[in-house]
Amino acid sequence: MKITKETVEYVAHLGRLRLEPHEVELYTEQLGRILDHMDALSALNTEGIEPTSHAIPVSCVLREDAGRESLTMEGSLQNAPERKGNFFKVPPIIEVD
Repeated sequence: MKITKETVEYVAHLGRLRLEPHEVELYTEQLGRILDHMDALSALNTEGIEPTSHAIPVSCVLREDAGRESLTMEGSLQNAPERKGNFFKVPPIIEVD
C-alpha cells in the first residue's frame, strides 16, 4: 500500500493536528517505510507456525493468591512507636482551635 501526502494530511486533519509542510513529507516517508516493512512481513510463509504472544517463554514469578491468617490486632500494634488503646497514635494533622 502506498501512502500519499494527501492521506497524511487527511489523517492529521481527523486528529486535529496542524502539520508543517516538512512534517508532512517526513511522516509520508516514515509511514511509507513502515507499510513497506509490513508488506515484506506479509509475504513470508507462516504456514504451520504457531501464533505466539511472546518471543521467549514467560512465566509468572508471583506467588499463588491464597488466603492465609491475618495479623492480630496486638501483632500489628506491637511495633507502633505510640498507641492509644487499639489504635496507632500519630501527631495531629489538623489543628483545632
